[in-house]
Amino acid sequence: MAMVAGFRARLTGGKPNSLGEVPQVVEEVVEDPQLLSELYDCLFSEDQWVRMRAGDALEKVCRVHPDWFIPYLPKLLGEVAEINQASVKWHLAQMFGEIDLTDSQRARAVLILTTNLEDPNVDWIVAANCMETLTQFAKEGTVSVESVRPLIEAQLHHRSNAVKKRATKLLLQLPADHDA
Repeated sequence: MAMVAGFRARLTGGKPNSLGEVPQVVEEVVEDPQLLSELYDCLFSEDQWVRMRAGDALEKVCRVHPDWFIPYLPKLLGEVAEINQASVKWHLAQMFGEIDLTDSQRARAVLILTTNLEDPNVDWIVAANCMETLTQFAKEGTVSVESVRPLIEAQLHHRSNAVKKRATKLLLQLPADHDA
């Protein structure tokens, strides 16, 4: 377990908005997949900056090797989704868009993303990433446009102009409704 402490120590400190050693940690995990579990454990650090940087590092590893995260899906859809920190939520939303989900896993991911978007105080980056992933699912045909459209339309009233702008763009990307 020495490496967990090593990752935690390397992901702490510095400026709060800095990624610090995230690029080096990502490179090490990509080179040695056995380190993935040690990085994952950093999501549960007492230090919010370690959690933020661990989420960022995991999402970057996931972009390269989404298949590595399939064994972690029960935890991502469970205990990680329960972490009430915006930076963890937005990285998790991004990861859901990368990993090949089963229908039941996707349904759980959609519930998580929907719950985030239904929060009237949702962080702007969380909102943007949840909308992006839901739009991706709708474009792939794995989630109905009819269920996604109202969630994105609701974000047209978000306090952040960036979210309103992103919602407008994503609504234009949604496939046409299939009314019978």
